[in-house]
Amino acid sequence: MAEAALTGGTDVYDLAIIGGGINGCGIARDAAGRGLKVFLCERGDLGGATSSASTKLLHGGLRYLEHYEFRLVREALEEREVLWGIAPHIVRPLRFVLPHVPQMRPRWMLRAGLFLYDHLGGRKALPGTSTVDFASSPIGEGLKPGLSVGFEYSDCWVEDNRLVVLNARDAERKGAQIVTRSACTAVRSDAQGWTLTVEGEGGARREIRAPVLVNAAGPWAGDVVRHLAGRSPKGRTRMVQGSHIVVRKLYQHDRCFIFQNGDGRIVFTIPYEQDFTLIGTTDRDYTGDLTQVRASEEEVSYLCRAASGYFARPVSEREVVWHYSGVRPLYDDGAGAAQAATRDYVLELDAAGGAPMLSIFGGKITTYRRLAEAVLDRIAPLYAPPQRAQITARRGWTGRAALPGGDFPMQGFDALRRELSEDYPFLAPREAERLARYYGTEAAAILGKASKPSDLGRHFGAGLTEAEIEHMRRNEWATTSEDILWRRSKLGLHLTREQVRDMDRYMGGLSQVA
Repeated sequence: MAEAALTGGTDVYDLAIIGGGINGCGIARDAAGRGLKVFLCERGDLGGATSSASTKLLHGGLRYLEHYEFRLVREALEEREVLWGIAPHIVRPLRFVLPHVPQMRPRWMLRAGLFLYDHLGGRKALPGTSTVDFASSPIGEGLKPGLSVGFEYSDCWVEDNRLVVLNARDAERKGAQIVTRSACTAVRSDAQGWTLTVEGEGGARREIRAPVLVNAAGPWAGDVVRHLAGRSPKGRTRMVQGSHIVVRKLYQHDRCFIFQNGDGRIVFTIPYEQDFTLIGTTDRDYTGDLTQVRASEEEVSYLCRAASGYFARPVSEREVVWHYSGVRPLYDDGAGAAQAATRDYVLELDAAGGAPMLSIFGGKITTYRRLAEAVLDRIAPLYAPPQRAQITARRGWTGRAALPGGDFPMQGFDALRRELSEDYPFLAPREAERLARYYGTEAAAILGKASKPSDLGRHFGAGLTEAEIEHMRRNEWATTSEDILWRRSKLGLHLTREQVRDMDRYMGGLSQVA
């Protein structure tokens, strides 16, 4: 997709976007759906940095209430069910259990916070808070004996990289051009707008003209302003690293835990990929190379200690089967601790010389859609009246239209999974569930007329077939085994080293043919 698009010459668009994370792709979808001709370039894979290194949660941020960020929490709480409604395959409800620890926050404070959490965001489909007696509930199995009661509340899970890709796909369907593995190497401005030079991995170049530029480069947003555009950002960015570890399943039930720690941070444990438990995150300031972000030994040890503080059987560093890490470019509001820094987004519009550039700082995956709406609100006045009216008239459409594969009822996932199993009885139950979860109503298009496993081509392990790989390559901008095994899916957790090497060889062969 990317290389074919870089054919030389200069093309004119209504809007150019640098950055293919969740914010960039969400903006591209919204703008294309409002009739703008959109170009987006991403120097790596879609969602290849921060957007695929999240805790995978759509949540209001219970702890943000302590910092009085009521607007942010309300907006995020409202978005949980909106996103569940437009993507019920990759979004699902979760129940979280917050154990009460007398030495930390008092019980009345937890109850008050959860009461606000239940009522601040107009919750409709998600169940409210309840109390759990660990002594009489299976949820308490494995916890330390001193923990007697907890509070259970709702949030949602999301397949984060798939959310990015589905927004990009819908944007493309509506006319946007999405170009991956293609870096914006230079920009220049004049009274008519911007000219971007975009270079692909093979060295092919092209120039893009657009009257408005959106800088959605995430951790690199400041670099785009300073080094590419030659301007001075008004605000400051605070880089905060969040690392996660994955261990073998710690307990059998389906609840998540949110654990309070003595340093003021919180840590989640979440059932993950059927056989594992995800533990995170760390929240610490980061000053290193943004291309070399990895979970440190200190962070891995911290997460193990945090979980061990609540489970009767300690979690050891030796049990970690995978870890990942990302850096969130938060707006620097002067907070002392990294975990206290605001997760709200700030939009900085610079119209120097008549060439407007809007840069995004901060934000969280839960509110990406609302952020995109705010961006379109800010740039709409920059266009001529007819186009401005068109942009304004379609505000809010992204909260009503399903993302690809999500055109089924919000609570209809079980029915979709059963239908897939009935239509393709050769699928193992967990494989039918995975395909329904990743692709929703599009799963049948991948399986086609298959009546037996061999009809799907070569099998690489964990249910991954040539048919699915071809879908990711043709429709989801996947070009490497890492894209497929660790971003579009997490099947890398289930494959042996030899199977991973086999995938590397297979994808390498395909790239040579291409």
